[in-house]
Amino acid sequence: MNSKIWLSSPHMGGTEQKYVNEAFAANWVAPLGPNVDGFEKDLETFLNEDVKVAALSAGTAALHLALIECDVKHGDEVICQSMTFSASANPIAYCGATPVFIDSEKDTWNMCPVALKEAIEDRTSKGKKPKAIIVVHLYGMPAKMTEILEIADKYDIPVIEDAAEALGSAYNGKTCGTFGRFGILSFNGNKIITTSGGGALVCHNQEDKDKAVFLSTQARDNAPHYQHSHIGYNYRMSNIVAGIGRGQMEVLKDRVEARRKMHDFYVELFKNIDGVEVFSEPSEEYFSNHWLSAIIVDEKVTGKTREDLRLALLEDNIESRPLWKPMHLQPVFVDTPYYGTNVSERLFDNGLCLPSGSNLSDHDRERIEKIIKEFFS
Repeated sequence: MNSKIWLSSPHMGGTEQKYVNEAFAANWVAPLGPNVDGFEKDLETFLNEDVKVAALSAGTAALHLALIECDVKHGDEVICQSMTFSASANPIAYCGATPVFIDSEKDTWNMCPVALKEAIEDRTSKGKKPKAIIVVHLYGMPAKMTEILEIADKYDIPVIEDAAEALGSAYNGKTCGTFGRFGILSFNGNKIITTSGGGALVCHNQEDKDKAVFLSTQARDNAPHYQHSHIGYNYRMSNIVAGIGRGQMEVLKDRVEARRKMHDFYVELFKNIDGVEVFSEPSEEYFSNHWLSAIIVDEKVTGKTREDLRLALLEDNIESRPLWKPMHLQPVFVDTPYYGTNVSERLFDNGLCLPSGSNLSDHDRERIEKIIKEFFS
């Protein structure tokens, strides 16, 4: 069997080991240390919007803390994009709140502003004004932030930006993760850069960052003994993991460029194949890191489904994956409110993510091209 071509595998730059070795040499293997501080500064410099960053154990932890800082409590409702990974919605349940799911729009596959406005007005009329809005930049594609922020501002609801897939993406020249009251980043193993596991909370002032750090380190009060006036969490990033992140930051721009080139590869590959649409920026306002390249397969035109293509690729040991199954279709959220026109359902039925890693070789691309051309011939 041919070697495995992964959808999105880790890609080390070479200097990560240096930072990890320095931590070992200095015996900084405790949860905090110079690498954590350095990684946070590296991210703040890259985001370039006068933000403060708290490095945490996961993007999910960052989202949970963001909801806490937005005062989300048991019985509240939080608006969330339906088409996303479950980690965007699960922290709402951690808080004892209920998600209200919003459909996608066709241009960016992200939260539909029309459905968002409808949901806010309807929930408010029922005495359940949402406490926060979680918008996701799906597969690195920026959401329609101008419209979404206008609606959020009108109804005075804070926006939490799930930019877990969008580090390096921008909308109107502004980096994703810096639009909302809080931004969420992820450094999971399959992301644009990785720390093996980890995430970060992007804040706009020192007070919000300090509160996040306090809550993420078990909420210890300032006392010589262990004293706690708040419920805390063990969510801080370790100094060893942050060392990997420092090395990865040195190659982040290269990783974005490589992912975008993979997108261009697919655009060229499918340009003469009727019935297949490559997910691309709708206008020059959008700059996607193209974390994952994705396509929509029109069965009526091609006579084949995205599942047929997935299985054909799998036969050659090439990994691909359907788009995220919308949260309002998931068994765990079956009874939650949903607003939209089922755009996300149609995307899920017909969409496929293709190998997108920054470490794919020319030989890998040749294998992918061969299978796809044979499949659609």
